[in-house]
Amino acid sequence: MTVTAKSKHQNARPDPIIKPGLNAWRSARAEKVAFLVDGAEYFARLDQVLRQAQRSIFIIGWDFNPEIRLRPGASEETLGQLLRDLVDAKPELEVRLLIWGMGPVYSSRSLKMFGKMEWSDHPRIHIKLDFDHPLRGSHHQKVVSIDDRTAFLGGIDLTSRRWDDRSHQIDNPLRVSPDGTAYGPVHDVQTIVAGPPALFVADMARDRWRRQTGEVLQPTRQTHGANPWPEDLPAALTDCNTALALTEAWNWKGRRGHREAIRLTHEALRAAQRHLYIETQYLASFGIARTLAKRLKARNGPEVVVVVTRESHGFFEQAMMGQNRNRLIRRLKRVDRYNRLRVFYAVTPDGEEGEKEIIVHSKVIIVDDRFIRVGSSNLNNRSEGLDTECDLAVETRSAEGHRAVTSIRNDLLAEHMGCTAEEVKAIVEETGSLIAAIDRLNVQRRGLRPFEMVRSEGDTDSLVGTGLFDPKQPFWPIRPIVALIRRTAGRLARRLLR
Repeated sequence: MTVTAKSKHQNARPDPIIKPGLNAWRSARAEKVAFLVDGAEYFARLDQVLRQAQRSIFIIGWDFNPEIRLRPGASEETLGQLLRDLVDAKPELEVRLLIWGMGPVYSSRSLKMFGKMEWSDHPRIHIKLDFDHPLRGSHHQKVVSIDDRTAFLGGIDLTSRRWDDRSHQIDNPLRVSPDGTAYGPVHDVQTIVAGPPALFVADMARDRWRRQTGEVLQPTRQTHGANPWPEDLPAALTDCNTALALTEAWNWKGRRGHREAIRLTHEALRAAQRHLYIETQYLASFGIARTLAKRLKARNGPEVVVVVTRESHGFFEQAMMGQNRNRLIRRLKRVDRYNRLRVFYAVTPDGEEGEKEIIVHSKVIIVDDRFIRVGSSNLNNRSEGLDTECDLAVETRSAEGHRAVTSIRNDLLAEHMGCTAEEVKAIVEETGSLIAAIDRLNVQRRGLRPFEMVRSEGDTDSLVGTGLFDPKQPFWPIRPIVALIRRTAGRLARRLLR
């Protein structure tokens, strides 16, 4: 597919995607931002920055395991021991952890969080297990804040089964849980940001802490010198426009809630003119599907490339997330009249002839060469208005910024296809097409595999019961049960009439 011309609309200066007060909780210019691809890179950079903390470390997560190692193969030190050593060495340092109360139960790998732990037996290490959530809701943010000056956020929790390097090889002796159990390849993305947006992250963390404990914390007194940052990590962007978009349950216990993240997602999808690149663990939001369908129907709409997890674990994921994903893809294929849609899952070689899926846990949206959103929000219903989410968006209009955005997109595609980012860049510049680059370069055993399905056969509506198992907002259980009965009876009646 070759793009030979742009429409008049595409040549016009596009409207901003980030709109503070509408799809952004807060917006400011960041001192610098970098994108950390996969757990090995994130954990190593986090280790560097945690050691620079002087007064405050905030960790918010879906789960937390103090026994993971941030630098496996280089150090046997656990994350819990590192935090304990830091507060022992720095008398002004306070460490606070706010973890979803059900996270250790769901993961079944962090149950020690409920008992007494030697590493946390210190007056300046504070742990709060957060059970304050609606029915079927979770606290899904993955955030670390250091001294109000630097923050990490994205899709990676500080727990087991998150570490992997970019090779994603099947046999990796470092890719094991704290108990020594090996697990499969996993891909994810985290961001590091310094400057005013990091203060926003800290403000959000303090507000959640206050709601759980009643303790009102003051902003950390700023120290002199540069913001904490890994010395050998170059920034992808500097002095760039950023926004923090949140999700919190609407009208839960009288709180107004937040819906900026889903508004930002729709705005980003609508704004794409040439290329829309998405990585997501789940693809099960039919609201998102409607917005994508409109873009695919448009004569001058963008190419849409989605990398999503295929493998489903447990009854809930298989019956609800997996089936709805397949129905959603089928719906999008039916409206893809200009052949601009590609949906893939990632694989890596397994033995002589086989291959194994790389679990995609990242939540990334990249629009053309000007916008990138990385965070905790999946493209499913619960991430739109039930779970707590936190996403960082960067929007740029400078030539330097455009190069940075396309660089991270090309880098992600190159990792999935076992080639170089320079090869992806060359073909996209030659043809104007991401799909053309994928068609040419996706020839290795390490690569992207399409979701094969006959688009003319099968359902394209969400499963009956989706509102019960993947709700968009808090609910009383009786309401979705009644709705489920009505929908089931209605569909049965229609089938009998046919």
